[in-house]
Amino acid sequence: MTQNHRPQPSRRAVLGGAAAVAALTVTAGAGTANATTTAATAAAKASWPTEFPLPDGFLPEGITIGRKPYAYMGSRANGAVLRTDLRTGEGKVLFAGGTGLVSVGLKLDDDGLLYIAGSTGIARVHDSRTGELVATHQLTEATGHFINDVILLGDRAWFTDSRDAVLYGVPRGRDGAVRALPLTGDWVQTPNVNNANGIVGTPDGRGLIVVSSSPGVLYNVSVKTGYATKITLVGADTVVNGDGLVRIGRTLYVVQNRLNIVTVFDLDAKATTATLRQTITDPRFDVPTTAARYGNRLYLVNARFTSPQLPDTTFNAVAVSL
Repeated sequence: MTQNHRPQPSRRAVLGGAAAVAALTVTAGAGTANATTTAATAAAKASWPTEFPLPDGFLPEGITIGRKPYAYMGSRANGAVLRTDLRTGEGKVLFAGGTGLVSVGLKLDDDGLLYIAGSTGIARVHDSRTGELVATHQLTEATGHFINDVILLGDRAWFTDSRDAVLYGVPRGRDGAVRALPLTGDWVQTPNVNNANGIVGTPDGRGLIVVSSSPGVLYNVSVKTGYATKITLVGADTVVNGDGLVRIGRTLYVVQNRLNIVTVFDLDAKATTATLRQTITDPRFDVPTTAARYGNRLYLVNARFTSPQLPDTTFNAVAVSL
């Protein structure tokens, strides 16, 4: 069932077009000026904070960053969404949340719509500029399901259910039916633990890479059939506690939450083999769950699952260099 709270805006096409050319040649002085501007921009980014606080008791888990330097983070406590300026580390509540709401995985679309995994069978869509709730999609029954993470691929936002072997495709920026995609093939569903968790698109854009947190397996999933092919790991036995995924080209970053590490893999052309390149760790990691990239940094939220999850528990987000 889908509840539309107002007509959904159509996805805006990415604006393009070249600027008018004022001259046929570029002077050496202009080139120097451009180089100076680029250097100044790089220096400014280097000075941006690599750690910023979140509200006490926020219970963060998801983070997403779009084209602009703003991070959007969701709360497990009440479904609130916080937007933080990466240049200053200053944040403000974009959506106040409410009783019974949860915000875990998030993804920001180019048209400004924010897709949020709502845990208890629900996916929500918000306007990232105002925080306004645009639509609510009831993907499953609340009991026995955990809608955990989301990725944007093609004309749909794909959500994982950590307690069921099904992915859900929600139409992006338009009305339409939600598509349920049962996972078959090599997929193994382990009862009473979190299975499908983090999700990204394959490098060729034709499939999905999904991590099963327990026992720690990566799968390449066909969006046409739901057939899951186990990805062979080279240099690592498992990706146990695998949570958020980030893919840049053929490089895959796997956040292994309770291990306080991010493992970095090189994917082969068909994304059927992942070879361990390096492991990233940081003394500031405190059970990081998900990550998002901006520039040459990876930003992660610390869920602090091993600490008391109380209204006065402190939380933060940190950045590491790529």
